[in-house]
Parts: sequence; C-alpha cells; structure tokens
Amino acid sequence: MAGLLAKPTSGVVRVHGTEVAGLGKGAAARFRLATIGFVFQSANLIPALTAADQLRLAARLAGNRSLDPGPLLEAVGMSHRADHRPGQLSGGERQRVGIARALVNRPSLLLVDEPTAALDRRRSHEVVSLLADQARESGAAVVMVTHDRDVLVHCDRVLEMSDGRLAEAGVPA
Repeated sequence: MAGLLAKPTSGVVRVHGTEVAGLGKGAAARFRLATIGFVFQSANLIPALTAADQLRLAARLAGNRSLDPGPLLEAVGMSHRADHRPGQLSGGERQRVGIARALVNRPSLLLVDEPTAALDRRRSHEVVSLLADQARESGAAVVMVTHDRDVLVHCDRVLEMSDGRLAEAGVPA
C-alpha cells in the first residue's frame, strides 16, 4: 500500500504519515490499536478468556461493543473452539485465535512474527493465505517474519536477511 510505511531517510519511521517515535505513550497506544494488528510467535492470549472473548476484548478496546467473533473464528478454522480458554487449546489453535484477534479491528498494517511456527503444513498455508486475503480485501499491508519458506508463495514481495542486510529474494514455485 503506497504511503503506508515511509522509508526512513534520517532514522525517522512514519506510518500513514505519522512519526511513530514522536507519539506520547497514550497516543502511541491509540495509534497502534486503530492502525496495527500484531500476531506474535506465541499467541499471547489472556488465560481467563475464551477464544471468542479474546476477540471481543480487542474490539471493545477500540470502541466496538457489538462484534460477532463467529466469522473471524470461522475464517481461521476455530469456530468449533470459540468457548475454549487458551489452556484448552493446542499451540496451533492458540496461534489461529491470535491471528483472528489481530484482524478484529481491520488494521491497515499487520505485523506478523512466525505465524506458522506451531502449525502443520496445510494449516500454515491456510493461515498465510488468510493473511494475504485480508491484506488484499482491506488494502492492508502485512509484514511477516518467517523461516517457513514453503508459505512464501502467498507473498507479493519477499526480502531475505543475510549477514544483517535485506535483499530481494526469490520465491519458490
């Protein structure tokens, strides 16, 4: 998405024209909530909340009190586990709930850290395809860090880090 991330020319990072480092603590939190979805390598779910409540909480923090978590849980293959808490879910199931939670507020930027680490090959492709579809449907940008070269076929652009430098990388067919 053009203009979403500005290439730093003087060490300044801008997202949607906003200099992120210049925001105060409260403004930064509001900006992240409205603009950025995070998918962590470990899902970072709240142990006392069900899968559905994880999504409801993220929506409520953004002012949406009427979210139906069903469609997003369905999209990540978790509707049948909506009433389960993180301790009752496998690692892969927790990761899929974390992805759904990141998508709740329809962010324009998704920052994704190893989203397929706890998933089997089929589910890995489904999850990365879901992230790619979300990006296309909403115009969001997805920045994903992964060691799973198998899912790169779903990515529009691939950069590889080698010896501390980023360079264009070939995508496996």
